[in-house]
Amino acid sequence: MPFDLTHNCPTALDAGQQTSAQIVPSPHPHLSWRLPAGMTAQHGYELEARIGSEMVVSQSETSQHRMIAWPWTDLPSRTGVQWRVRVRGANGRSGWSDWSAFETPLFGADDWLSEWISPTEEAEIPEDRPAYTLSREFTLDVAPAAARLYATALGVYEVFLNGERVGDLELAPGSSNYDETVYAQAYDVTMALNAGKNRIEIVLSDGWFRGRNGGMQRQDAWGKRTAALAQLEITTVDDAMLVICTDSTWASHAGVITRADLMTGQTTDFSRADTASAPVVVGAVSPPVPTWSPAPAPKRIEELKPVSVTAIAPDTSVVDFGQNISGWVRLTNLGKVGSETILEFGEHIDAAGDLTTAHLDIHTPEGAHIPYRQVDRVIAGPASSVFEPRHTVHGFQYARIQHPGRTLAAEDVRAVVVHSDLTPTSWFSCNNEQLNQLHDAARWSFRGNIVDVPTDCPTRERSGWTGDFQVFAPAAAYLYDIDGFTRKWLQAVRDDQYDDGSLAMFSPDSERMKHTPENPARTGGGSAGWGDAAVYVPWTLYENYGDKAILTESWDSMRAWVEFALRTAREHRHPSRTKRSSEPASHEQFIWDGSFHFGEWLEPKKRREDGTLIDPMVDAPMVFLTADKGEVATAYLYRSTLLLSRAALILGKTVDATRYAELAERIRLAWQAEFLTAETRTIQDTQAAYVRALAFDLIPHGQRGAAGQRLIELIDDADGRLTTGFLSTGMLLPVLADAGHLEAAFGLLLQEDSPSWLGMLGRGATTVWEDWDGIDEKGHASASLNHYSKGAVIRFLYSHVAGLQQAQGSTAWKHFEVRPMLGGGITTATAQFLSPQGLIEVGWRLNGSAFAMEVTVPAGSTATAVLPDGSSTAIGPGQHQFACVYRPQDIFSVAP
Repeated sequence: MPFDLTHNCPTALDAGQQTSAQIVPSPHPHLSWRLPAGMTAQHGYELEARIGSEMVVSQSETSQHRMIAWPWTDLPSRTGVQWRVRVRGANGRSGWSDWSAFETPLFGADDWLSEWISPTEEAEIPEDRPAYTLSREFTLDVAPAAARLYATALGVYEVFLNGERVGDLELAPGSSNYDETVYAQAYDVTMALNAGKNRIEIVLSDGWFRGRNGGMQRQDAWGKRTAALAQLEITTVDDAMLVICTDSTWASHAGVITRADLMTGQTTDFSRADTASAPVVVGAVSPPVPTWSPAPAPKRIEELKPVSVTAIAPDTSVVDFGQNISGWVRLTNLGKVGSETILEFGEHIDAAGDLTTAHLDIHTPEGAHIPYRQVDRVIAGPASSVFEPRHTVHGFQYARIQHPGRTLAAEDVRAVVVHSDLTPTSWFSCNNEQLNQLHDAARWSFRGNIVDVPTDCPTRERSGWTGDFQVFAPAAAYLYDIDGFTRKWLQAVRDDQYDDGSLAMFSPDSERMKHTPENPARTGGGSAGWGDAAVYVPWTLYENYGDKAILTESWDSMRAWVEFALRTAREHRHPSRTKRSSEPASHEQFIWDGSFHFGEWLEPKKRREDGTLIDPMVDAPMVFLTADKGEVATAYLYRSTLLLSRAALILGKTVDATRYAELAERIRLAWQAEFLTAETRTIQDTQAAYVRALAFDLIPHGQRGAAGQRLIELIDDADGRLTTGFLSTGMLLPVLADAGHLEAAFGLLLQEDSPSWLGMLGRGATTVWEDWDGIDEKGHASASLNHYSKGAVIRFLYSHVAGLQQAQGSTAWKHFEVRPMLGGGITTATAQFLSPQGLIEVGWRLNGSAFAMEVTVPAGSTATAVLPDGSSTAIGPGQHQFACVYRPQDIFSVAP
């Protein structure tokens, strides 16, 4: 990944502006920049800004150069800003940065002159719904000097001006809890308007708002009527303002998109004649005032050519794109007028080479069978040449295409990768190509699950499960700039939070469990490790980006979650403890065991004597669901309470900081009393239990070595394989390495028999699977084949193989360590990481006993380089080279 950051002035000026029309989501944006190359530290800065026609200045004697609070008065709506900065260091003052520009959108309800308009529909709305076109014509005397379009919808929308599509955003306005938060978008449309007659059209479909959502494919989650809101503000050459609003002057009609659903697909009939228009319905919905997302929007990121096109029957081909992705297929050569082409999508092909999606079907505990299908259809018209569905999105590697009357050539079809346009921030490679492939698979798996929110899979559920992102967020922060993306999702988490502090299982919550307390599934959001995302994910953002505003935004939610967990622990006991004694022991008020927990979900399945896999959720669901998971839950209660204490201290809430620190210690002692034996065995005595206990620092320090040794024994008992599940697998290798068992960590990393990461790759995985045996030895698929949580292992590639870790207590990578851990036959490794401070580079190689390493430290950061012989050197900005003699017996580790 090439990064070129050579400069002698501040660069990468950032006010949180979005690429679409350079809009900032706040009237008081925070300002950040990177320091000039070679500057050890900033001693002060000067800011200049043109706000409208006014020039303002500000300066400060501070080392801070990230998340600078807006130093002037709050910006009004529709304000253009240009700003630049220069900084002062020990060797003098830098040059001025280049000017950076942004503008503000419509912040207040009074700024919106438009009305919400809805299409005219039949009284009985069918399950499969068309997209509607809302339109209006208007006349301009001359071409405009400037024009901005502000738009949003309850549904998914596209805007066309004079027949040309506006902007490059996809699936706008994105996924949110539409009853709480609706995001708008802004577009510069100056060049799209003409002197004379102009036509504006909004193509509106169900989207997340009322389309199918989640595993249950629920429709109408947030309402039964779609709607659009648009405001076109045109500045004339004589500086007058003309505003075109959505109102009763607009008309609606059904267009060529006769079926549009995000989950199940899109049908476009290019042969269809335009239907008669009807008046729009005005004011039938009452959403909240639109706000502005901090997240980069989904876009078309890249295109993939087919790896193969295989005819499996007359006029039917299976296309393999070689990579499991989220997106859609663009098809040319649609055939004769009236020809119908059918495209079906999936992750797997059977032994005969045909597409199969049966593994994605959902079977509910109540006996319902919900089949999963992703099907697009296109009917050719007289002028049609390209089919590219933009009102649906699919998870797939393969497409089965029925193309009657013609041959399908490779050049006729392309896969379009679609996901949130996050900025890549890292790359990793080493001499082991399987690990490079694993890194790619984990990255692709995350990419497949960032279509506006972090989802569990891009196929059968597409839900923003709290537990999944809680597990993967630290790894994601290496791969991409996830700050704005995650802030947006956390707003949905807060929108969904129940009055008692518990969370929904996934956000945005299409089940609307906040409003249906009678729903038995509501309890799932209160599971430890899932709801703890309310605390751990904001903390992860704070550590990685250094902005305490995320803690301020999330404080009430974080605290409400911890108080919910403390109260539940205090008021409920698991039946096993009630059976043990009628009166609880004093420490039991801190044992979180009496409510539902998923626990260590998806541990590798055991096998029967005949070799078939045992699924506890199928064979004995009530046993699994009612088992005592207090050891897991109490561990998470400790970690979240401790992090809440640290957040309180950062926010200046000293009373809360003291209280939660004391509570955390009492929880820790309660966990030890209840779940740790005198022989330093955990009650569960599983790999996952020791991983969690060591990672969360629950084991008394004098006993950590024994706990680590027991973990090794359990790995040996499993024939050198892991038995950890959903919550602990991502922590397994770092815990082993830091406990002095590096050889075991590399043994698990390089294991090729199932369950293992490389075992997935050996069976053809291009993304990380939900189940370790997602494709079994007979080639049969099960569950999702694109489920990023197990991909959290790649954090180990950065933190331990490359050796790049942020230092304890640092934020925004101001201080970091480079401490590569050698093993597994790896002789070269390189990593690049575009940190908030700038580019960090690490490269090392081992030639016999000669170890050499190069490190680049960005301006504004300091680092400590620790070599395999144990020597340590503090280093500052610049490029550094190191060498030592390596002896395997000198491999260092954190002391147990």
